[in-house]
Order: sequence, then C-alpha cells, then structure tokens
Amino acid sequence: MFKKILIANRGEIACRVAATARRMGIQSVAVYSDADAHARHVTFCDEAIAIGPAAASESYLNIDRVIAAAKQSGAEAIHPGYGFLSENEAFAAACEKAGLVFIGPPASAIRAMGSKSAAKSLMEKAQVPLVPGYHGDNQDPVFLQGQADQIGYPVLLKATAGGGGKGMRIVTRSEDFADALSSCQREAKNSFGDERVLVEKYLTRPRHIEIQIFADTQGNCVSLFERDCSVQRRHQKVLEEAPAPGMSEERRQAMSAAAVAAAKAVAYVGAGTVEFIANQDGSFYFMEMNTRLQVEHPVTEMITGTDLVEWQLRVAAGERLPQLQHELTITGHAIEARIYAENPEKGFLPSTGRLDYLHMPQAVQFTQGAVRIDAGVTQGDVISPFYDPMIAKLIVHGKDRAEALARMAQALAAFQVVGPATNVAFLGRLIASEPFAAADLDTGLIERHHDSLFPQPQTLPLAVLALAAVSLVRSATSATGEPWAQLSGWRMNSTYQRSFAFSSEAGVQTIQLSYRRDALWLEAGDLQVPLKDISVSQAAVQVRMDGLQLQGHVVRQQDTFHVFHAGHHWQILWRDPIAHAGEGEADEGRLTAPMPGKIIALLVSAGERVARGAPLLIMEAMKMEHTINAPSDGTVSELLYAVGDQVDEGAQLLSLSVGEA
Repeated sequence: MFKKILIANRGEIACRVAATARRMGIQSVAVYSDADAHARHVTFCDEAIAIGPAAASESYLNIDRVIAAAKQSGAEAIHPGYGFLSENEAFAAACEKAGLVFIGPPASAIRAMGSKSAAKSLMEKAQVPLVPGYHGDNQDPVFLQGQADQIGYPVLLKATAGGGGKGMRIVTRSEDFADALSSCQREAKNSFGDERVLVEKYLTRPRHIEIQIFADTQGNCVSLFERDCSVQRRHQKVLEEAPAPGMSEERRQAMSAAAVAAAKAVAYVGAGTVEFIANQDGSFYFMEMNTRLQVEHPVTEMITGTDLVEWQLRVAAGERLPQLQHELTITGHAIEARIYAENPEKGFLPSTGRLDYLHMPQAVQFTQGAVRIDAGVTQGDVISPFYDPMIAKLIVHGKDRAEALARMAQALAAFQVVGPATNVAFLGRLIASEPFAAADLDTGLIERHHDSLFPQPQTLPLAVLALAAVSLVRSATSATGEPWAQLSGWRMNSTYQRSFAFSSEAGVQTIQLSYRRDALWLEAGDLQVPLKDISVSQAAVQVRMDGLQLQGHVVRQQDTFHVFHAGHHWQILWRDPIAHAGEGEADEGRLTAPMPGKIIALLVSAGERVARGAPLLIMEAMKMEHTINAPSDGTVSELLYAVGDQVDEGAQLLSLSVGEA
C-alpha cells in the first residue's frame, strides 16, 4: 500500500480523500492555488504545496505543476478527485511517465469514453442499449438535420465532448434545427474546444439512473447497484438517491449487466459510473460513462457499507476488489442533497461571499449512519468566483425511503448559512414536495412544478417577529443582571413601549414591545401576547410566547436579521429609527448599503444641494427596492457607485457634506 499520496483537487473531495487516507495510515499532500491558501483542505491534509494563481488553468489544471508538486513531496500516487484533471487522459499518461500511480482508470479507458460519440459506437458493439440517434463523424448541418428528421422530433443535440449540462439543445421542430445546431456548436466550442455534436431521440419524461461499477487488475468487475439522479436543474444534479425508487430486481440486474459490459469493453480499472437514461416503462439506454469517482458516490457507500475511496486506493495498489458481486447487498435507503451557494429564485445563479455564519447538523457515523456531511469549508471561508460554489454535501440514510426523507427534512432544517445565497430552503421545499415524496421522478420535475417550488413571499409569522425583536432588545443587555444597568427598557413605575418596523420580501410589518411589570408584551394589531422566559446566548434565542415555547437562531448583520426557526430562514431588515452614533445618519435614511445589492438609480449628482429626507439613490436587494434618503440638509460631495454596480452590505454609497440647503 502507498505511504503517501497527493490529492490533485480542492474542497470537499480533497478532504474526503484525505479522511480515508488518514484512516488507512497513508499521508496526504494537498495542492492549493493563491485563492485557496487558507482553505480547509490545505490544513486537513498532512502537507500542502502551492501550485499557482487563482485561475484553475494556472493551478489545478496545470499538469506540470501538479506533477512537480507530487515529485517534490515524495508522493507515490496521485488521486485526482472529480472534475479538474480527473478525466484527462494526458494527465493519467503524465503520471505514468513520471513514475507516479494514477488512482483512476488507464489512460486508454479515459480516451475510449472521453468522446460521447465514440463511446456510443463502442457500446453498440458491446450490445449495450443505446438511445436511437446519430453518433458519427459527419458534422455537415444538412446531413445532421436529415438524421434528426429520420429519428423523429423532439431530438436532443449534445456536444460530444460535453458535460455539466453545457452544449445541449432540445429541438422540437425541423424548422428550428439549424439555429439550435449553430447555438449548440458555439457553446461546445467555447466550453470544450470541440464543436462536434451528436443527435439523439429526446425522451419526454426520462429518469436519469446510473450504475456504480468497480474493476480491479485481476479481471474482476462488479456493480455496486444504482443511483437515481433524475432531479436536476440546467441538466445538473440536485438530489441523488440509492437505490432507485421503483427499481425491480430484474431491471437492476439488466442495468448492472449492461454497465459491467460497458466497463469490460474498455478494459476498465477502478471506480466508474455508467449513466443511463430510462423511460417510465422501464426501458433504458446508455448515455455516457464517467471515468472517475462521482460527486454522489456517498449514497452508494451508505447503502452498501463500503468506502469507495479505500477501494480506489487498494485497486490502484494492485490489490483485488475488497468484495465480489455475491458479497454485495443493499441495506436501507440513502439521499444526498448538494448544498450550493446559489440563488434558486434567480435561475440558480451562483452566489459568492464570506460564510459569516455556518451551522451544520450533527453528523452521525461515516457509512450507514443517520447523517453524513462532506464539506470543504468552515465558517469564515469565502465562496469565490473561481471554483464550483458547493458548500457541502448532506447525506442521510434510513431503513427505507420514508425514513430517509424524514431525516433529510430534519437535517436541512438544521443547516443554517448567512453570507452568500444558498439553495437550502429550496431543497427543503423540494424534499417535501408531493412528486418527490411520491417518487414521481423525471429530469423535468423542477420545471414542471415550478410554481409550487417557488411560492410567493409570505408575511412574517409572529414567532419570527418575536425572535428578531427579542434578539434586538436583549443582545445589548448588560451581563450584570442589575436593573439599573439594563438596556432592555425597564422602568421603575411606568410602562415603556417601543415600535419596531421590519421589512421583508412581503413588505413592511410593524410590532410594539411593551415593558410591563409582569412581562415583556408583544403587540401586533389587536393581538397582545406576553413574552416570558427569554434567553439569548449568541445566536440561540428562546422565548415563551403566550405559553408557546419558541426556539431559533438569530444572526444580525448591522440592520439585517437572519432568523432561523422551524426549519425556515427569514432575512429581514430592521428599519432603525435612531441614527447610528458617529455615522451622521438620521431616521430618514442611511448612506450605507443595508444589504448586498445593486444600484439601479441615482437620483442626485455630485455638487447638488439636497434637503433632509430627499431621495438620493435606489438600490435593489432581496427582490425589493430600497431608497436611500438624505439624513440631513447638505451637499452631495461624491457618488461612489454607478448604476448597475454591485455593492456589499455596509458599503458607503455616497458622501454628503452637512449644511443648510
């Protein structure tokens, strides 16, 4: 077995590989770019070597620098993780030339499966079922359109060197084919440097089912059963589960046999995934083979009780597979959710920024436990624009699918992030949705149920307002416990009332807190309820509201409050009626951004005289427009941003010289 390996990757997969290496007594070496100098994987491994600038092309994708780092560290082998160089045949060949073991398949297998069209031709010879289509070399537009007309619409155009949902177009009519082909070829050329495409019959409600295979150098090849990866957005996976719901044993054996045949056709060694597209009637067709470990491999580990990274290391070292086919069984059900820094409400656009607050559910065991978390970040880390915006993978296991669903819902409710936008709330709605709960799965599920998965903003529940208000008034309370030192509004012989206005996507809501002799009372409209047994400890807030015990976490960022309660995350803005000391900002407006957003209008010019309360600019944040007003009479000295600029929370927006207008 190896004594030291280099991990040619970053983030959660680098930490994941290092964890298994440590358990096996193998030293691990991390590589990192300038942007990742303080990343979690750098300190998680035993050693770390810098390999270049932030751009992946100059660091993680630079074969010479990765090989040099391995030689410098004395590593005997390189684990590529997934993404980056994991399916690069030139990298696999470079490792071999340098006398390093590539912990993956032979370069010849990567080459054979690297082109979708060539792979399909190879699979056709191996009698693996294929989707009706054209996978040849003739790329003449007229010829390709003729093939599409013969196959019958709708058809799918797909880049032969593609991946990650890029270079794909659905064509429903012959007259639209030429434009779709041109668009597909341009994207393929830009993304992969190869404009070639293939044409396939497009299945209208397909499921995406893949088989995990593993082969060793002794000729053994096994299937570790299937994963269902049907729930996708932009052709990219969102949720994965194993085993596939509704899978019959007969169909499982047929798909496994086809996957093993595909692996043997290219003399495969190591971990690989054969991906199929399946009809609702049970028929299935080969799509492609990924010659690496998959992002979703943990669900397979959970139901089989295996460690696939350990299997990779043992096979790469020349050992036989730890288990053969007759020794592998399925236990229970596992589901994986990918926690991304992205904004589902804005087309799942990636989000960046500092993880100001990160609270994850408690992990239990490593394989076949209730909850597992694979993460490459910690609180305080930055999600940068240079790499994939994944925060973590949340994996749960249960005795059956119903229990796994319940555990996933519970775990998502405990996943709290403040900083960049995330898909956590969306995943919670997706898990609870009727089609997913009923296992009515296909790749169009999210689009088909868009309205229910993206509901309109709701008014803030009274419990959320109570938690935010209590956190606001009690977080400043003196620790002495003496009433004279309290900042909570206590009065000796009178009642003091404060009004709080909170704004959210649903609008502005106002409540009052009355400091009475017996308790703190919350008033909202005609409703009056006492708040007792209040406890505020850092972000954790507890309060008994009219006999109902409320628990939650409240994270404050200036005047923005993030309230986590009952599995939901509310982001609300407190409209502070009192000027911030030293900032010169009065109740009509502030000169700093209340939250991250975009400048959409400038209402004044530099040198312009303004009166107190005059609107200065408008910014957009949280789907709402926020007008920044003049805190006093004065002259606009300088506008610090232009229309269209993105601004961070707390950024000064303009300078105002105070004086009479």
